[in-house]
Amino acid sequence: MSEIENDKDSLMHYGMPKRSGRYPWGSGKEPYQHSGDFLSRIEELKRDKNLSFIDENGKKWTGETAIAKTMGLSSSEYRIQKALAKGERRAADISEVKRLQDKGCNNSEIARKMGINESSVRSLLDEDSKARMLQSQKTADFLKNQVEKKGMIDVGAGVERELNISRRKLDDALYILERDGYEVHGGRVPQVTNPGKNTTIKVLCPPGTEHKEIYNFDKINYVTDHISHDGGTTFEKGFVYPKSMDSKRLQIRYAEDGGILKDGVIELRRGVPDLSLGESHYSQVRILVDDKKYLKGMAIYSDDMPDGVDVVFNTNKKKGTPKENVLKDISSDPDNPFGSLIKEHGGQSYYYDKNGKKQLSLINKRADEGDWSDWQDKLPSQFLAKQNLDLIKKQLNLAIADKQTEFDEICSLTNPTVKKRLLQSFSDDCDSSAVHLKAAALPRQKHQVILPIKTMKDTEVYAPNYRDGEKVALIRYPHGGLFEIPILTVNNKHPDARNILGTDVKDVVGINSKVAERLSGADFDGDTVMVIPTNHKTKISSAPPLKGLEGFDPKGEYPYSEGMKLMKNPKTGTDNTQQEMGKISNLITDMTIKGASQDELARAVRHSMVVIDAGKHKLDYKRSELENGIKALKRTYQGHYDENGRYHEGASTLISRAKSEVSVAKRQGSPIIDKNTGEVSYKTADDLYYVDKKTGKTKMRTQQSTKMAEVKDARQLSTGHPKEEAYATYANKMKALANEARKEMVTTKEIPYQPSSSLTYKKEVSSLKAKLNVSLMNAPRERHAQAIANAAINAKIKYNPDMTKKEIKKAKQQELTKARNLVGASRNAIDITDKEWEAIQSGAVSKTTLAKILDYTDIDVIRERTTPKDKPVVTPAKANRIAAMRASGYTIAQIADALGISRSTVSNHL
Repeated sequence: MSEIENDKDSLMHYGMPKRSGRYPWGSGKEPYQHSGDFLSRIEELKRDKNLSFIDENGKKWTGETAIAKTMGLSSSEYRIQKALAKGERRAADISEVKRLQDKGCNNSEIARKMGINESSVRSLLDEDSKARMLQSQKTADFLKNQVEKKGMIDVGAGVERELNISRRKLDDALYILERDGYEVHGGRVPQVTNPGKNTTIKVLCPPGTEHKEIYNFDKINYVTDHISHDGGTTFEKGFVYPKSMDSKRLQIRYAEDGGILKDGVIELRRGVPDLSLGESHYSQVRILVDDKKYLKGMAIYSDDMPDGVDVVFNTNKKKGTPKENVLKDISSDPDNPFGSLIKEHGGQSYYYDKNGKKQLSLINKRADEGDWSDWQDKLPSQFLAKQNLDLIKKQLNLAIADKQTEFDEICSLTNPTVKKRLLQSFSDDCDSSAVHLKAAALPRQKHQVILPIKTMKDTEVYAPNYRDGEKVALIRYPHGGLFEIPILTVNNKHPDARNILGTDVKDVVGINSKVAERLSGADFDGDTVMVIPTNHKTKISSAPPLKGLEGFDPKGEYPYSEGMKLMKNPKTGTDNTQQEMGKISNLITDMTIKGASQDELARAVRHSMVVIDAGKHKLDYKRSELENGIKALKRTYQGHYDENGRYHEGASTLISRAKSEVSVAKRQGSPIIDKNTGEVSYKTADDLYYVDKKTGKTKMRTQQSTKMAEVKDARQLSTGHPKEEAYATYANKMKALANEARKEMVTTKEIPYQPSSSLTYKKEVSSLKAKLNVSLMNAPRERHAQAIANAAINAKIKYNPDMTKKEIKKAKQQELTKARNLVGASRNAIDITDKEWEAIQSGAVSKTTLAKILDYTDIDVIRERTTPKDKPVVTPAKANRIAAMRASGYTIAQIADALGISRSTVSNHL
């Protein structure tokens, strides 16, 4: 037996391709590093029938893998080098055949002279065979030419499809180029709109390019000419710099003239072409004025316009304020003058002027009629935790029933790959639900945008999506407390409201300014409320407005003064609004749960009103903190001692502590799932400890998590209050379901790949792969878009270092949208036919291919396909859900619609 494990020193001198060992390509001393000798060495090793190789981990390898490892090559490097050596040997043989042909030898004579059979000679002379042999080299030549023209080019996943070659052929070409001195570097591009997530890239670079250079994303180019660089039609769907309106067409309606009653509303003259809202009754818009200012607010038509103007802007500013000071300054960013993302589709529009010329409209829509109703309709804990315990339990129990039903349905699926995919998503969602503590929605709960109706009573609301005469509660976020919840009667017969807003609107309610003021000072520039019908089954708790808030004006009480601490640092651009708002919101939540007095709540809410506007209007939030006694409130309602006897102030109830950040040792790799419990653990990072260059001390690297995510039992975060205990029960159930899902996931067996089925369903398999190929061709475009967007964002931040986190987030979304439009990145969904699904179920498609197909399909359609046809209409979990929905006030019809079953079935199970 020929054991190779002690032969490592001599093996180091084999000819290595670049990156395959200690020495670069061509430095080896063994004679078989060249093509013929390389193949001869392989043949020599193959003659040893007992050849094996034991690696440094003690693992034994045999066959060609042992040969590859003996030569110091990875399996892929060995395969490519062997193929290239064969190609070089074949090229030499073809040259020899041609030489003998030129001497007048026929095929039989050539075969005899070369020691091969005559069929081999014919094969060497076959043009198709020669073409196949040259493909890798031709691909390498093409890529080399692209590098010479463009510099670094993307050669990652999906590029081979655009070139219409196999991935192996592309890898062979890259190997040839590496051997010739070109560099292939890999890296990870941050995903613009998903912090912490990355897109893997692979880049072919000119010789001598350092790895760090690939992170100049704007220098990475692409091998196909699918991008238009001429600024033509590709950009027409994206953002066009706005057209400006002359300020002579604008009138400001100040507070004293009634502007305060409609603060934020932009009234438009009806029938003016360049100010048309299209088919919409209302839109949230931006209008550029005099090329340097802009209007921001909710636009509606008005039939009561002053002569000589086409636009009236309502403001709470007082008379005497110059017009230019009422309007907002545009940003210096030519791609984002409003600091806000304009709708990708329908945000801008064109019209034809009286001369028949196409013109850009003055209207730039941030959001349009129908956009607000799409918002998430769950119940956040900042609202529900302040409600009565009965309502809290009902909605949390319904959320649990929903999740249990979903889990049972996933477990019943017949395709294991689909099942595992959905179980992974389900477990992640349960873990998230435990942290965020969002309960199930109430019946007919919807987000709606608010608009002013001056003549509407303080006790009424115009709400066309709700029944005339019923009562509804309005909740605005961030939500301070019960005193901010008006309960109003729907009046859909109000003539002014019907005239101004229309009767067939999708997602708007009309209220007067006094009601808006109660909603923590809402204005009408796009603020929204959650509307919840309230009745004997759905009892929403409310309280009278706090007297301590009457007449309170944050801007008037805490204006800027020289030397005060600013919420937004003008030098660094750091904005502490979100952090400070989180602190005061947690304090208000803890105070409400622990029964704070009305006066104490008013102090905290006044401070929150200062904090929310401190960055925007330079308010003195530190003086507000002092004068409203916030430190004393924290001591009373948040002061506590930990298990080590240390005193702390901060989030003190489970509701506020759940999302509180906590530092944990830096982790790496995917979560490790315990097969017996479903619980996850993590491997700590290899570079966990480091030496601080400044202090010389050894420190541990950490990353942020949440307190709820890190505890096994949610009750560890609770003080024992009944409301906290209700949420603890919910969180623990979510954690338990997540663990159950992971246990099910790791024990679910895949459908084995069946070669015979692949032949039976050859047509369907071919069709599925063709569809997948089309979808995967988007991958290079998406990488290109991510790289372009990253380069643009880096330039923007460098150009404008004062950008806030919110502004950067908006800019990222806008740049990614623009980049996707530029390169033509789009998702091509795969529609699976009945016959193709039959092929999948029979094992005709490998699990790897199926996993890729599922990435591009409608998973709900797939779930429907893999649900057993003989499944009971109402499972035990679904029966529990029916009962929970009924307890929360849902009608039989609503329950039937939600569960996709008949009304009689629902009735039978109640």
